[in-house]
Amino acid sequence: MKLSQFHFDLPTERLAEYPSDHRDESRLMVLDRKKETIEHKVFKDVVNYFDDGDTFVMNNTKVFPARLMGNKEKTGARIEVFLLRELSAEQRLWDVLVDPARKIRIGNKLYFSEDDSLVAEVIDNTTSRGRTLRFLFDGSYEEFRKALFELGQTPLPKFIQREEEELDKERFQTIYAKHEGAVAAPSAGMHFSKHLLKKLEIKGVNIAELTLHVGLGTFNPVEVEDLSKHKMDSEELFIDQKACDIINTTKKNKKRICAIGTTSMKGLESSVSSFNTLNPYSGWTHKFVFPPYNFRIADSLITNFHTPKSTLLMMASAFAGPDFIKEAYNIAIKEKYNFYSYGDAMLII
Repeated sequence: MKLSQFHFDLPTERLAEYPSDHRDESRLMVLDRKKETIEHKVFKDVVNYFDDGDTFVMNNTKVFPARLMGNKEKTGARIEVFLLRELSAEQRLWDVLVDPARKIRIGNKLYFSEDDSLVAEVIDNTTSRGRTLRFLFDGSYEEFRKALFELGQTPLPKFIQREEEELDKERFQTIYAKHEGAVAAPSAGMHFSKHLLKKLEIKGVNIAELTLHVGLGTFNPVEVEDLSKHKMDSEELFIDQKACDIINTTKKNKKRICAIGTTSMKGLESSVSSFNTLNPYSGWTHKFVFPPYNFRIADSLITNFHTPKSTLLMMASAFAGPDFIKEAYNIAIKEKYNFYSYGDAMLII
């Protein structure tokens, strides 16, 4: 497959600036792969497609306030720092992206607070976009983390032109988020409300949780035409025995397994045994799924509508079939579905 095959014209007004008023009342497009049919529903209707003994696999990662606004020493130039990954708690080293990158050199200092209590020094240029920062802070590690998170903002996607608002702290997060470490939300999960989860529980649908800390691997652009040459950035993944037991029992009973989001699907496909069952996992994954691909655990997927040429669109295309996804996306644009993190959802069965 080639990168150009995943291009489509997405009107800017289709990129959602705000979430729907209620989590479970966004729109839902349902794709049936066998029948090749498309239905238009509301997200809470998802409960009607699953039965007792089916399992939803959810990514319980938690987004942290990863965007910091700083000023460069001497010039005072405004620099945005996007925290990616903590490299050393002891040395307070972080992998970050900086914007504008061209203004930052090794040895530069950045100031993040008015009282200069939080300062960072650039100690390495790791990539053309990335840097390694050492934070300079007088205080305990707990106080440092507190300062970092108080000054940090919700890491909204770049296309959202507005400033962070109070609602983003709650809505750019799933209601079942537990383990801090993501710099972007697993957006398919943001459609679930407490009420909807209760309805699924009453119906007998199991919930299995894994943790994949969403990072650059999910949202970094593909820059090579030949997809087989794209290298995914690694993301941290944890799958415990309890989740494996739930999923493998569901599979054994020939019930439906639904991955909630492409990150959950990536997690599942990163730890499949030779018997097509799920193994526990603790480590890093750089799994890249694009067509053609044989999915071995989940047989249904809930995902949002993704941007052109994104790895997320490629995974959805691998699952539903490139032609079927292309048709669905054309309809979505025509029917004014909202795209990306705060957008509407798609169920592929």
